[in-house]
Amino acid sequence: MVTINDTLFIIPARGGSKGLPRKNILPLNGQPLIYYSIHAARKVTSDENICVSTDDEEIIQKVEEIGLKVPFKRPKALASDLASSREVLLHAINYYQNNLGRNYSKVCLLQPTSPLRTGTHIKEAFKLWNDNIDMVVSVKESQCNPYYNLFEENSSGYLEKSKKSDIRRRQDAPKVWEFNGAIYIIALKKFMAVDMFDMKKIKYVMPDYSSIDIDTHIDFKIAELLIKENTNGELL
Repeated sequence: MVTINDTLFIIPARGGSKGLPRKNILPLNGQPLIYYSIHAARKVTSDENICVSTDDEEIIQKVEEIGLKVPFKRPKALASDLASSREVLLHAINYYQNNLGRNYSKVCLLQPTSPLRTGTHIKEAFKLWNDNIDMVVSVKESQCNPYYNLFEENSSGYLEKSKKSDIRRRQDAPKVWEFNGAIYIIALKKFMAVDMFDMKKIKYVMPDYSSIDIDTHIDFKIAELLIKENTNGELL
C-alpha cells in the first residue's frame, strides 16, 4: 500500500440531503454509497488519517461496521444547508490538532458522492503535488464551452456567447474544465489563510466514466450501472 504522508483525508457526509434523501448510505450495488470513498482512501493511507465527518448516528454506525472509527459527531450547526465546506473542514482539522495532537501539512477532501473515484485516481493526483502549489483538484473536460455553446442574455434580451469568438466548430474551441467533485488536495497552511476559491490550482483530469457526482436518483442509477460493468477490481 502506498502511503500519502502528512495528509488528513476528510470524507464529509451529513445526514440530510434534499435531492436524494439519505444518499450517503443508500445501497449502491449492494454497499452504502459512503463505503466507496472509504475504500478508495484506504488504498493510499491508514485509518488513523481518514476522518468521516457526519452529524448522523446511522452513518456513524455504517462506517464503524467496516472498522473505521468515527472520531466525533459533527455539530448540527455544521450540518445545515447553510454550512460551508470550509467550516466543515476547519472543524475536522481543529479536532485532529487540538484533541488528537495530529498535525498535517495537507488535507484531501473526498466527497462521498463520487463513488467511481478510486485509490489509483488519488495516487495519480498526489503525483502532481509539489510544495509550490495551493491545490490539486480533479476535473473533467466540460461538454459545455463558453466559446461555443454557452450563452448569456444581453441587455436587449438576446443570447450572446459567454466568450466572444468566431468559433463555429466545437473542435476549434479551447478546452475548458469543470470540477468533478472527486478529489481536492489542499495545502493546509494556505487553506488556513485564504478561501479555497482564491487558491492557485492545478488540474488532475479524470474521464467522464469516473467523474459522476451523485445528486439525483438518475445519477445513482447511472453509477450503479457503471459499477456493475467495472472490471478493474478497485471498486467494491
